[in-house]
Parts: sequence; structure tokens; C-alpha cells
Amino acid sequence: MRRAILCFPLALLCAAGQEPRRLALSLRQAVEMATAPGGAARLELAREAARAAEARQRQALAPLLPNVDGSYTFRSFTNNLASFGIQLPAVPGIAFPVFVGPIEVQDARASASQSLFDLAAIRRWQAAKAHARAAEMERDEALLKTKGAVARAYLNALRADAALEAARANVALAERILKMAQSQKEAGTGTGIEVTRAAAVLEQERQRMAAAAEDRAAARLGLLRAMNADLGAEIDLTDRLAYAPAEIPDPDKALEIARELRPELRAQAERLRAAERNASAAKWERAPAARAFGDYGVIGRTGSVYLPTRTAGVQVSVPLWDGGRRDARRAEAASLERAEEIRARDAVKQVEMEIRLAIESLKSAEAQVAAARESLAQAERELEQAERRVAAGVATPLEVTEAQARVARAREAVVAATFRQKAARIALGEAAGNLDLMLD
Repeated sequence: MRRAILCFPLALLCAAGQEPRRLALSLRQAVEMATAPGGAARLELAREAARAAEARQRQALAPLLPNVDGSYTFRSFTNNLASFGIQLPAVPGIAFPVFVGPIEVQDARASASQSLFDLAAIRRWQAAKAHARAAEMERDEALLKTKGAVARAYLNALRADAALEAARANVALAERILKMAQSQKEAGTGTGIEVTRAAAVLEQERQRMAAAAEDRAAARLGLLRAMNADLGAEIDLTDRLAYAPAEIPDPDKALEIARELRPELRAQAERLRAAERNASAAKWERAPAARAFGDYGVIGRTGSVYLPTRTAGVQVSVPLWDGGRRDARRAEAASLERAEEIRARDAVKQVEMEIRLAIESLKSAEAQVAAARESLAQAERELEQAERRVAAGVATPLEVTEAQARVARAREAVVAATFRQKAARIALGEAAGNLDLMLD
């Protein structure tokens, strides 16, 4: 039921040939819609890969299970006895035929076989089972990566919204400064150059606002693409780019959590286990294998009495010499096992590096947010003081214009720093494997 609820808004976004509908979308809703069936293509491909690996596991198990076949054979044949060297004795008055047939024979039969002992096949099945578990972990990895990609796309859309709001505020401030310069000129306390300078600043801010609007449209398209939704859909983001202090974890504790939660590490552990089983299978190919077999059916000439016949037995096969193919497979499997061991160690190092980089990025982002917010506060106070000085006639409007530019750039810096802090939190959650805790 919950899955159907999640798929419903996605269906609204993906419906073809219909008028685009507006949808209020939070960060968590965007992530849930991307990870629902029919969502992000990367996750869908990983799900199909997991299903394929499960099918290969069943294929590897088949040689260890009973194998039953049914057959029906109709034969019509002739034979030349002389061609087989059969010479019938001459009997006076009796002529023995040399040519026999045609003879028509029907045979209906069921046959079965069962592996009794085949350690190499058992190891191959265990390897396929480990590969299937690895595919499940890879599906979880794709789920984590999809969540991270959608979260970053949503965050980028929030940044674009906040940047556009800041650009609009900067345009409104520039318009107010221009009106003040025009009023002072009309009152005889200002000059034309000050009006021209304020007008030029206003046009610059309008250009920045137009670029911010374009960036906002591109960011929303990026979010829809990350969700695999209809690119013509209209969405309203319900979250806002607001700063919230983040807890900076200890790197060792974060790495310990990642060892338990990161699907890449668990998938690599399963791939290593599969390589070990394959190496063992190649080793045990030298061991004898035993199987039981049998069949039961009826046979007889067409139109005559059909008689039951059966076969039952046990076959033991002992490998002797195959031209060195088994030795080559054993060497290859051992090499692949060593390669997986190397990848396992490298994966741990990679995860540790990602965690340490994410923590350092979060520390830097926290410091940048604090500095940007303080810079904005200082710039706003400077602008207020400059306006009071100009109103008192002890300063020129140039001070106001310069203070205005610093306020505008400080607003942009706050947006950028807040975005980096949010992005660093998402990167840390993805690196540690507990991204869901960072989505609220």
C-alpha cells in the first residue's frame, strides 16, 4: 500500500500526453519517488541485475537436483544381415532372408538422474549464491547513490531558489538606492554622476537576477531528471535553504558505522566469498563425482505387445587428464581470488578517504557559513550607517553605492556557504551509509 502511495505522485509527474500538474515536493518525497518502482533508471537497472544474479544461482543449483526427462521414440528400420557378417546355415527347403525389415518400433520412456557427490558443483553453487548476495548489496548501493543524487539535485534547486530570492532583494535594494540618488539630485544635494552610477548598479543586479532565473530553471530540470520524472512537470519545493548547525562526528566512529552500513563494502565481501568458492570449485574438479541414473519405459513393435524395460545404476567419474585445462582454471580462480582481496582492502581505504574528506568539508562549510553570516550582518550595518551619513549631509551617495554592493555580494556568499554546508552533510551521510538521517 505504501509503495502504491509513493508511485501515485510519480505517475502524475510521468504521465505522457497530459497537461503538466503542479506538485508540492519535499526533499524526502523526492527521494522516495526516485527510489520507488519506475523511478531512477540506475536503481531499476540494479534491481534487474539482482534478479539476473538470483536466476544464475538457481541455474548453478540445478546440477545438484534431480533431473527427470521423458521421451518417445518411433523407429522404422531395415538391416542387411550379410553386412554384419551373419551367414545363416543352408537348410533344404527353407530360404532365410538376408534383408530384414522394415521393422517399426516404439519406445516410451522416463529417465532420471541425481547427483550423489560432486563437491565442485556444490562450490560453484555456493559461489553463485554469494554473487546473488553481492548483487543485492549492489542494489542497495544503487539505492544509496540514487538517494544521494536526488538529495543533491533537490539541494541544488533550493540553492537556485535562494539565489534568485537574493538577486530579487538586491534589485529591490538597487532600485531604492537609485530613487534616493534621484531625490538628492532634485533637492540639490546630489549630482548626476551619482544617479548614473546607481542606475548602472541596478542594471548589473537585473542581469544577475536574469542569470539566477535561468539557473533556477536548469536546477529544477536537473531534479526532475534525477527522479526520472516528466521534464515538463511543474513542482513547488516545500523545503527552504535554511542553515542548521551540523554535528561533526569522530572519523573513527564514522568509519566503524560505514563498515556496517556501506553496501559497497558488504558487496565486496560477498564477491570475495564468491571468488573463494570458485577457487575451491576449481580445486575439487580433480575429485571423483558420483551420480545415480535410471529409466523406465515400454518398448515394442507397432501394433504388438509393449513390454516394460528399465535401467538403473550408479556412475563414478574420476578425472585423469584433460590436457591441463583444470590446472589452468585453478590458477585463474586463484588469481581472481587475490584480485578480490585487493579490491576489498582498497574499498575500505576508499570509504575511509570519503569519510575524512566529507568531515573536513563539513568543518570548512560550518566556518564559511559563520563567516558569511557575520559578513552580511556587517555589510547591512555599514549600509544603514552610510544612508544615515548621506541623509545628514556628511557623506556622498558613493558610500551608499559601495555599501550596497557589499550587501549584495554578502547575500550571495551566505547562499553559497549554506549550500556547501548542506551538501557536505549529504556527502557525509552518503559516505557513512546513513544518508536517511541527513534528509530531514
